[in-house]
Amino acid sequence: MSLLRFRSIVAPMTDQPPVASALSALGLPYTVFRHAGSVASLEQAASERGESTTQVIRSLLFRLGQDSFVMVLMAGPAQVAWPALRAYLGQSRVSMASEAEVLAVTGYRIGAVSPLGLPAPLRILADESVFIPDEISIGSGERGIAIILRSADLRKALPGVELGRFGSEQ
Repeated sequence: MSLLRFRSIVAPMTDQPPVASALSALGLPYTVFRHAGSVASLEQAASERGESTTQVIRSLLFRLGQDSFVMVLMAGPAQVAWPALRAYLGQSRVSMASEAEVLAVTGYRIGAVSPLGLPAPLRILADESVFIPDEISIGSGERGIAIILRSADLRKALPGVELGRFGSEQ
């Protein structure tokens, strides 16, 4: 699906969710999508945005050790293949970050996490399926709001992203 509505929001920076501000600073086009109510599922989020579930990109934070984290971007319902992730990272132990760790490391609450606008540099991995659709949506930094953009523009915004196969076969 192509929305053909990409634009930078013309509003004061304080009215923008954090990720919109980050994309504006990079000069990349996007659309801010505000859900009418709370979002209870991936399917609901995708449907309201006019996307398939594989266009909704989830930003997942993993703890590698004390004060050591990595973010993994996954498309839609795909699950992280733990053996593949551990092998890629050369780690025998990897665990999901706690809710408190997600907030501390990313500055975002679960349900609004994004690879953009982070308070400090963070290693980011992306399953290669993330960049297959032309259009995707990511967390905005605020719950109930998403950022819709071209996958190529997300790639430009994340020049150091590491691509791999991190999803389990479905």
